[in-house]
Amino acid sequence: MLQNPEQLEAAVAHSLMIGSGIFWTLTYLLIIRRGLLDKTYGMPMVALCANLSWEFIFSFVFPHPQPQLFINYLWLLFDVGILVQYLRYGASDFPDSLPKKLFYPTFLFSLLFAALLIAAMSVEFDEYIGIYAAFGQNLLMSVLFVRLFLKRGNAQGQSVYIALSKMIGTLFPSVLFYLYFPNSYLLILLYSGIFVFDLVYFLLLFFYLKKKGQNPWVRL
Repeated sequence: MLQNPEQLEAAVAHSLMIGSGIFWTLTYLLIIRRGLLDKTYGMPMVALCANLSWEFIFSFVFPHPQPQLFINYLWLLFDVGILVQYLRYGASDFPDSLPKKLFYPTFLFSLLFAALLIAAMSVEFDEYIGIYAAFGQNLLMSVLFVRLFLKRGNAQGQSVYIALSKMIGTLFPSVLFYLYFPNSYLLILLYSGIFVFDLVYFLLLFFYLKKKGQNPWVRL
């Protein structure tokens, strides 16, 4: 039984972190599953580099407290699975714009730059939880998912369940950090932008599949 407001606050915070961990883990699993079925990758390269960097840094360089630390380990593990799919299938997405011999160097440079940028932001702003980096790259990912769909012109590697689980997985930490930082207009702007682009992404996929005569809810 919770004895005081501090215990209640801690319980709410842990619940929101665990909720985020569950739905983001589901997002990664669905991306991997859809990638295996469609023989493609489901996360844009820049977003993947940012995710891998953030999870590594806040697991081993500036480790989070529990339960977030365990969640970081889990996310990093599944992001490695998405990385394998990107390295296997990604080159086919750039037949004209990126020579094959530059595919791997481009990825490695992007990964290194993302890691240095996130680490530098933590040191520069003396913020070792990674809040601003997390929501900033989350917004970037939301925009890039929309771009990925528009670029491909199909639902390869994607599903409405991926869109929904990402949206819900982000709502949990958005509520959590709004409770802690209700006057941070930057964070509020990031929460709002993420939600809008996630909703756009879901609607694009939903109506595309409906137009193709497919039931969006049976396509996991």
